[in-house]
Amino acid sequence: MKIAMLISGGVDSAVAVHRLLEQGHDLHLFYIRIGLDTDEGDCSAEEDIEMCRFIARRFGCPFDVVSLHQEYWDNVMEYALHTVRQGLTPNPDIMCNKMIKFGYFEQRWGKEFDKTATGHYATTIEKNGLVYLGTAVDPVKDQTDFLARIDYSQLSHLIFPIGDMPKSDVRKIAIETNMPNALRKDSQGICFLGKINYNDFIRRHLGEKRGPIIEIETGRKLGEHSGFWFHTIGQRKGLGLSGGPWYVVKKNIHDNVVYVSNGYGTEKQYGRTLHLDEMHWITSNPIPSQLKELDITFKNRHTPTFISGRLIHIKDSEYIIESQEKVQGIAPGQFAVIYDSDKRICHGSGIITGQMTEKLI
Repeated sequence: MKIAMLISGGVDSAVAVHRLLEQGHDLHLFYIRIGLDTDEGDCSAEEDIEMCRFIARRFGCPFDVVSLHQEYWDNVMEYALHTVRQGLTPNPDIMCNKMIKFGYFEQRWGKEFDKTATGHYATTIEKNGLVYLGTAVDPVKDQTDFLARIDYSQLSHLIFPIGDMPKSDVRKIAIETNMPNALRKDSQGICFLGKINYNDFIRRHLGEKRGPIIEIETGRKLGEHSGFWFHTIGQRKGLGLSGGPWYVVKKNIHDNVVYVSNGYGTEKQYGRTLHLDEMHWITSNPIPSQLKELDITFKNRHTPTFISGRLIHIKDSEYIIESQEKVQGIAPGQFAVIYDSDKRICHGSGIITGQMTEKLI
């Protein structure tokens, strides 16, 4: 097959290239250049591009750097800033995959190839004539949560060459084949920030506004923050408070107040019910048409751990997850990613709202 291979300069995509060539495919390598406005940094670092060129020469593959800078700014960056302004927690990586890597890239270049491949830790599963997004063999590296907003046409055109391998085997292949990036450190995600500090980025675009940090149980003022947009529900670090641990449990964006609660076991940072809106199914709605509920597993943050629960359809794109265990840091704006009860198929995701759910059931 003719395959468009997205590479980053990291070991995962390099080993993906190696595996696809071993299988006899015809590859064209692409690096997507995306960056910020002016001089804030650029996740398409020149050293990454040079590494990609080296890999292309090493394997004898054509290689192109393609720019989606403006598209990235107009879509992913604006989404992130808009979400933060509302006091919500964005996930730029999820939107980058949907809009940029498998959106604009596919429309302009990927469509000319039989498939598009990436170094994501994920798999595809064929079942009853349909393709589903499957979890990776390595649960620690699994990245299906970052792919939970792609659509069926995007998924059907994708290949994940290393999704059936543990990370240790990927490193081993890279070392055995003498790849120059065999021991290169993994990227940390949030590609839109490049090498700049997250708070510096937010400060530049949203500024600062002093406000009180209040202990929610007592109403006591503990200190001040520089703007609610620097803080997210469940956050523990960066508050500058003594006598902790302190957790952010609530925000009042109208009055610019951040509420915290003390202690590792504080019940204020936990919940069992998640209200979701804008539910998106990748392949199909897993709830049978005659029913309104389904046993599932889910994630509300990037973690190897799946949580068991029950998904309940309320109306239209609104759903509720009733978790079997307490969930820490339920942050409005973040995505709850829905999996089957066997933790094998990623069905899609919904956006967590701050809506009280008890009245909806």
